[in-house]
Amino acid sequence: MSRFDAVIAAFDAANAADPNRMRVAGLDLPKELYYGQRMTHFLMATYPDASEALQLAARCQHIRRWESPRTDYPEGRVGYLKWRTDLKHFHARVAGEILQAAGYDAAMVERVGQLLRKERLKQDADVQRLEDIACLVFLEDHLGEFAPRYDSEKVVDIIRKTWKKMSAEGQQAALALDLPPAAAELVGRALAG
Repeated sequence: MSRFDAVIAAFDAANAADPNRMRVAGLDLPKELYYGQRMTHFLMATYPDASEALQLAARCQHIRRWESPRTDYPEGRVGYLKWRTDLKHFHARVAGEILQAAGYDAAMVERVGQLLRKERLKQDADVQRLEDIACLVFLEDHLGEFAPRYDSEKVVDIIRKTWKKMSAEGQQAALALDLPPAAAELVGRALAG
């Protein structure tokens, strides 16, 4: 097994411990394990020339995320942003430990960390690609479960903000998604206004 494959397996093993489950095609799967696999799927479908660092970052973007639940932070935007910032650093640290244990050098550990922390989002093509992929996974896999919990105008606003985070290439990939009718209608409203 190559070092890359060993690290992907280690990321998956870490995420297989997720106590949060989701039903996918009749299977009960650990939520973050499935998320990592979907990130890889969309990355390779959208950016098949992705660098090794980007492939690694995509697979571990939410590594052990359940260990830092949103409920540990105050409600509202300030609490949400603090949670997201702390998560980025947590994911980079955990991924870095796994990468180091597998023998990756400090430069690769730092590069994967930069991607996970979303440093220089609009200036670094790989950071932008990672953001694009996260947005695609959200739109295809999570919008349907997310939308009913909120007022439709709030969801439309969130989709608009998601759209603005994406590159033109990511937006084109999003337009090609086969979304359920309710999700497609919300995306259509977001893009129309």
